[in-house]
Amino acid sequence: MRPVIGDCPAELTLNKIQGRWKLSVLNQLFHSTLRYSELRRKIDSGVTGGRTVSVTPKMLTQELRQLENDGLINRQVYAQVPPKVEYSLTPLGRSLRPVLLALASWGREHGGNIDEEAVPRDDDDLNVK
Repeated sequence: MRPVIGDCPAELTLNKIQGRWKLSVLNQLFHSTLRYSELRRKIDSGVTGGRTVSVTPKMLTQELRQLENDGLINRQVYAQVPPKVEYSLTPLGRSLRPVLLALASWGREHGGNIDEEAVPRDDDDLNVK
């Protein structure tokens, strides 16, 4: 039996990736494994999506927990002082690559009202390898 929300499998996918910062998080993790501070810095630097608003620590933590609970990212905690935590994509998270590329392609094609600066141009702009 396949999981379905609202009788539409696409809603399941959208439910997993919806959120102000989730696409930015996934985008950065497609490129590499990152520590919390590195991830926050990359998102805040405007590398993803050209945002001018900074992600708050509370919001980033909340989105990371949701992505982890949904099985899309791994959270690796190292027992050391100071604590070290790294985030990476799971195989399930990596499987979203074609979905995100399709969303970016659609945005470029139909983005009449979409900020063109925020729409990735190709795999490199998505940091997807």
